[in-house]
Formats: sequence, structure tokens, C-alpha cells
Amino acid sequence: MALSIEFIPAEIVLPLAGYWVSRGDMTFAGAVFAGSLGGLSGPLVLYWIGRWGGRPFLLKFGKYIWIKPESLQKSDEFFQKHGGFVAFSGRFLPGVRTLISLPCGIAKMNVWVFSLYTYIAMLPITYVYVYLGMKLGENWKSVGSILDQYMLPFGIFIVLLFVVYMLMRRRSGIKADSRYNKKVKH
Repeated sequence: MALSIEFIPAEIVLPLAGYWVSRGDMTFAGAVFAGSLGGLSGPLVLYWIGRWGGRPFLLKFGKYIWIKPESLQKSDEFFQKHGGFVAFSGRFLPGVRTLISLPCGIAKMNVWVFSLYTYIAMLPITYVYVYLGMKLGENWKSVGSILDQYMLPFGIFIVLLFVVYMLMRRRSGIKADSRYNKKVKH
């Protein structure tokens, strides 16, 4: 449950669990399951901090850091449409991984959707870290540096897919609107 404390990196805890799996101190499935749950509980804490304290704080003090109420409204609309994807893809971006939970909470994203996407994203991450820790054995500490070189490009790839999806969706919406306007004019 060390992952419940969002500031203890998975890069440390999960490879260590993999090392324990290699020694027979725990099962692989148990380590992945527990690691994924821990990887959900930490973001949930930050989600609730954002949900309970973030919006009032930003409404009161946001003007000092150039955040307007209109920006919060646009953020809410964005999260209503794309919050699941944001919660999922943010887990693959170093640095964003921890912080993405706060805006999800501030936007009052559905907690069940947030939890589902976060858990689904944590499963492969946890699996890979535990597996590598298991395979590297006593050298489990090097997993973080090995995996970090792949996580950022993978995260960028996911974000690019989302941008392409949004552009295609917008383009098809424009086509649908133009067809509708032509029918109305006749």
C-alpha cells in the first residue's frame, strides 16, 4: 500500500515487489493486484483533495495566477467529454502521472469513471514494473531508469492519438453540420 502515498514513486515500490516475487515472498498476481490497488488509492486521495478544496481555492485565488471562472467552466466541459481519457493517458506521462488527479477532482469528474480508467491504466504499468523487478532480481533498482525511457514516448503517442481522434471528430462534426445546413436552406 505504499503507492497510496502518491509521492512514493511506483518506480521504487513495484520493482521491489517484483524482487520479492523472485525470492518467493509473494505471488506475481498478488503483487500486481495489490500494486494496482495502491496505484488507484493514491490518485483517489488527490482526486478528493481537488474535488473538495480545489474549486473553492481556485475561485478565490485563481485570479492571482490568471485562472478565471470561465476557464474553470471550460475545464469542466472538457472533463465531462474527455475525462476518462485524460485520467487514463495521464498515468503514462512522467510528472503528469501524479498531478492529473487534481484537475479531475476539480472538474468533478465522475469518481467511478476516474477510478475505472485509473485502475485500467495502472494494471499494465504495475505488471511491467513487477515483472522487470522479478527478472532483474537484486538489480531491481535499475528498473525505473530502464522504463522511464519508454514511458514518455508511449505517453506522447497516446496523447497524439487523442489529438488525431479529436480532429477527426471535429471534422466529421463540421461535415454533418454543413449537410444539415444545406437541408435546412432548401
